[in-house]
Amino acid sequence: MGANIRTYLKKISGVIILALLIMLFAFGLKSFNKTNNPDKKVEVVVWTLQMSNFSDYINGVIKEYETNNPDIKIKWIDVPFSEGEKRTLASILSNNPPDLVNLNPDFSAILAQKGALEPIKEETLSEFNQDIVKSLKYNGKLFAVPWYATSAVTIYNKALFKKSGLKILPQTFDELAKISKIIKTKTGAFGYFPTITENDTMLKILNKYGIGINNIDSDESVRVFDMYKKLYQHKLIPAESITQTHQEALEKFMSENVVFYQGGANFLSMIKDNAPNVYKNTEVAPQIVGKLGQNDFSLMCFIIPNRAKHKKEALDFCLFLTNKENQLELAKMTNVISTNKSALKDEFYNSDKDIMARARKYSAKQIGHINPVLRQQNNQKDINLLVNTAVQSILLNKGDTKLILKQLKNECQKLNNK
Repeated sequence: MGANIRTYLKKISGVIILALLIMLFAFGLKSFNKTNNPDKKVEVVVWTLQMSNFSDYINGVIKEYETNNPDIKIKWIDVPFSEGEKRTLASILSNNPPDLVNLNPDFSAILAQKGALEPIKEETLSEFNQDIVKSLKYNGKLFAVPWYATSAVTIYNKALFKKSGLKILPQTFDELAKISKIIKTKTGAFGYFPTITENDTMLKILNKYGIGINNIDSDESVRVFDMYKKLYQHKLIPAESITQTHQEALEKFMSENVVFYQGGANFLSMIKDNAPNVYKNTEVAPQIVGKLGQNDFSLMCFIIPNRAKHKKEALDFCLFLTNKENQLELAKMTNVISTNKSALKDEFYNSDKDIMARARKYSAKQIGHINPVLRQQNNQKDINLLVNTAVQSILLNKGDTKLILKQLKNECQKLNNK
């Protein structure tokens, strides 16, 4: 009897020990996989636009982030700029979009209209320039994180300006129009070359006067159009103003046929390389503005698709990539404008030591005065075509300005009602 009990207990003990060994093995295997199998990490997929030239910088940011967050792996994919919108739209329509996507605000707004983006809590972006943040809202909600910006400055030939006998630089389009005849008479050069039918250039000018499609036939709008019509008819702006682009305008500036040119600080490098003698006489001033005093700007941002698998981690990485230190590092490599408030206080944006520094300083200050922002629409290219056709008709004196603008307004409204 005792022998049987002892045998039974041995069997039970063996089963218990075997079960414990299996449990310990399973726990150990699970722990091993968790700490040694990289596939178990959360993989956050990040798309950027045309940033491959700065791969060392991006990879450095990723490495630092992954070191601080060992449970997260960042998969970075750089997309050609020309394919950004098409590939983003295709991915968002699928069930497997990237977690974080670099886009421009116009296309981001279109995606927000379609309900495809994850809202972002506004308090999350308290460290960013609030005018920029405000520009990224749609229907009162925030759908994007700003990354970097650019804002054109006025680049001018100081030798030609001195030759004109003028002392005070123009600050508005109206002031520039008023001195154009003096400049042409005294220097033989045009005051400026408004590429008035390039993309949405005219709409940007009108926006600076509080004019949009809904009031494009207003008296103020007629006045602005007629101002350019007068300049064109009196040959105070180049005839090519109604057909050519900013590249041709830059060439005229570099050949000393234009006194004022409005463009980004990057154009200074082009002038320096291609027209060094002109560069010696080149200076910068703040952007030419309209009645409202706000400035044009361009912005790149990040969005999180609402079908993304790792939204929390995507936002966390995004805020790391766009913090003060990382924005400043990128700015010093590219001359873009940071959107982080602390970064904008850095000496890099507050120096007058040379022309590039002054251009950067003006650009940085300008992004604090950007509202109201010109909002892009779904049918923007069609609207641009209608506006630019109207510009050509008015400047070529093919009809009454008011009537042309009334017709333009009606055609644009028909587009919006489709």
